Amino acid sequence: MNALAELIAIVAPPGCVSCHTPTAAGERLCASCTRALPWLRRGCPRCALPSHRRRACPAATAAFDRAWAPMAYEGVARDLVAALKFRSALPVADLMAAHMAANLPAPLRGEAAIVPVPTVRSRRRRRGFDPAGALGEALARRLERPLVPCLERRDRSGRQVGAGRKARREAGRLLFTARDTPPLALLVDDVHTTGATLDAAARALTAAGTTVAAALSYARTL
Repeated sequence: MNALAELIAIVAPPGCVSCHTPTAAGERLCASCTRALPWLRRGCPRCALPSHRRRACPAATAAFDRAWAPMAYEGVARDLVAALKFRSALPVADLMAAHMAANLPAPLRGEAAIVPVPTVRSRRRRRGFDPAGALGEALARRLERPLVPCLERRDRSGRQVGAGRKARREAGRLLFTARDTPPLALLVDDVHTTGATLDAAARALTAAGTTVAAALSYARTL
């Protein structure tokens, strides 16, 4: 750490991104919030849900082969996603990627390229970065895989947050194009909700000749 960073850490100590209590320099979560992370210990290999609650798997017809997420989208994990997406806390992406890399299922530890699921251009311009792109880049470094940002999102849909399943799956709402795609891909996004965005992105890749091995997300909405 350089002298300026040390001075900032003394005057304004870094805080936990979840509970905002002071933490050691370089730490994004305090010990208490780290213990409170909502790990998903098991889940359906197709949709990543821990239970279908007597319903059919929602990813039965999805274009990706598997889905997986290490966290439930609640509590501390939800705070980490919000810090990255809405507070531009880019260093959080590396912590999220560490959680993903440490627990990645054995069937997904192959040689597939990392392909981030991009957001629409207008939101990327406002933020100055793409959250899934930052997460994908951090995960690619940790897994020592190629990062291939070959998808572009062309639709002008509103935010997915708060949209119901029917609205998310309306024809034309989600539109991706793909070019210079890898033979095998791991799609990476921050949150898996209905799977509509991941499915649309996977379909663009498969139309371009790519096999989509899995849809990887940091957190799964239960």
